[in-house]
Amino acid sequence: MKKELMLGNKAIARGLYEAGVCFVSSYPGTPSTEITEEAVKYDEIYCEWAPNEKVAMESAFGASLAGRRAFCAQKHVGLNVAADPLFTMSYTGVNAGLVIVVADDAGMHSSQNEQDSRHYAIAAKVPMLEPADSAEALAFTKLAYELSERFDTPVLLKTCTRVAHSQSVVETGERVEQEKPYAKDIAKYVMMPGNAKKRHPIVEARTKALREYAETAEINHVEMGGTDLGIITASTSYQYVKEVFGDEVSVLKLGMTNPLPDKLIRDFAAKVKKLVVVEELDDVIEQQVRAMGLTVSGRDILPGIDEFSQNKLAAAFDREVPKGTSIAEPVPPRPPVMCAGCPHRGMFYALKKRKCTVLGDIGCYTLGAVPPLGAIEMTLCMGASIGATHGFHKVLGEKAGNVVAVIGDSTFMHSGMTGLANVAYNQSASTIVILDNSITGMTGHQQNPATGYNIKGEPAGRIDLEALCWAMGFKRVRVVDPYDLKACDTAIAEELAVDEASVIISRRPCALLKKVKHRPPLVVDKEKCIGCKSCMRVGCPAISMKEGKAVVDATQCVGCEVCSQLCPKQAFSSTGEKG
Repeated sequence: MKKELMLGNKAIARGLYEAGVCFVSSYPGTPSTEITEEAVKYDEIYCEWAPNEKVAMESAFGASLAGRRAFCAQKHVGLNVAADPLFTMSYTGVNAGLVIVVADDAGMHSSQNEQDSRHYAIAAKVPMLEPADSAEALAFTKLAYELSERFDTPVLLKTCTRVAHSQSVVETGERVEQEKPYAKDIAKYVMMPGNAKKRHPIVEARTKALREYAETAEINHVEMGGTDLGIITASTSYQYVKEVFGDEVSVLKLGMTNPLPDKLIRDFAAKVKKLVVVEELDDVIEQQVRAMGLTVSGRDILPGIDEFSQNKLAAAFDREVPKGTSIAEPVPPRPPVMCAGCPHRGMFYALKKRKCTVLGDIGCYTLGAVPPLGAIEMTLCMGASIGATHGFHKVLGEKAGNVVAVIGDSTFMHSGMTGLANVAYNQSASTIVILDNSITGMTGHQQNPATGYNIKGEPAGRIDLEALCWAMGFKRVRVVDPYDLKACDTAIAEELAVDEASVIISRRPCALLKKVKHRPPLVVDKEKCIGCKSCMRVGCPAISMKEGKAVVDATQCVGCEVCSQLCPKQAFSSTGEKG
């Protein structure tokens, strides 16, 4: 046994190791990404990045079927992608234990919505565990495998940003290897209607058994304090409750949030004068408690949007809210912006210059929507840009104008390929720009099937984007360097002019990759600079104006020279020095 301060995501990875997990397949998505990045450090665990969450979950299921404990992780919107196999895996059950982490993002720190994944546990009829700190993250991970094999079910382990990215002390243990033989069982694993109908009653019976387990499980427990107020809570909300109330009130802490323990809740309600559910986002627990016929409060005093905090909770219960401290001067606004030298900047500038309607996708290039570029007009979900552009063209035809889809290389691998196949099959005059920066950028530089490297950075299979597009039937596929504004403009103009589908691959590695060798930073000749601010139109954070003249921050500039291509007086030149 050893005590260690550990990030929630790292604690889950440690739990995978100790539980004897052999196989991990995930798609990166904040705040879940570090689980797989930590798991890969254990040689006993095979880890991989999958093209998307559905493939990751299906791969993990295969490993479970083969008799080895398996795992996959995703953020909340990723579970939407993987929902198809999840619902049927609930019917088939598992062989060796199968655990799935879904990391919610209340507050939308890095997400396009703040959906509540607890609905999936209820709808798919699978158990869900919710740790409240790193110690529980480790312990609940190991418990999840025990429950998975005991009740023959995949188990959802739900975290959130605060659990995933906070640190607390954990106690580590030893790894225990687990193996089960594969046994052919067509009635259990082949879900044609005749077999599936027979499995549904088994799922219902399992839920009943899990509910009975939840009544006495240690992870669901009561902490009695004063009886004027009783709070039912889970996850980080539990931490906020304890910080605001201490032992002053009674608390029913739920470690399993599906299914709920009916009798335990009723007994707790009978011991307190007022019952309140404190839960982030949707009133999932509150509605179930209300359906039991109990009088309960919750959403009437607490919001259903954004993250909770100690202060938000204190205010809702008319408690004194600490004033805290603040600095005298207001902090200047710092809007999100693409990095200096970002290869997407040149292409977005060219698209804006051509007054294109750009339908975008999920990735750091979504920042192309903010000023001064303001190039992207739609972002829905992974892979949606291509399908939306196809639909736009189909209904408007020639009236569609200069409509273009942009999608990153990783997102294209995730779910853009099927959209591109649809364009090829149903034939619209769509122009698709694949922004190939040779990495999965926004989540922190994870490899993908187009980079040629695996999760350990070792050489791996590489999908050739050009060959793939040709193979799909596209006759117009071209590659441009986004640092070359003229080449980008020419490519866009020519592809928009033809009445057929085309693909432009805008290729240059992410400027933040360690392997990228930067050019010397630029400098501005003050005598030549007329202060026209043409260089500012690309929104590079390395450029600012001082005393009416452009100034380059040499510590940020990577010498991409995109800005210099906009200068009418050739005021930019290279310092020739390493930045």
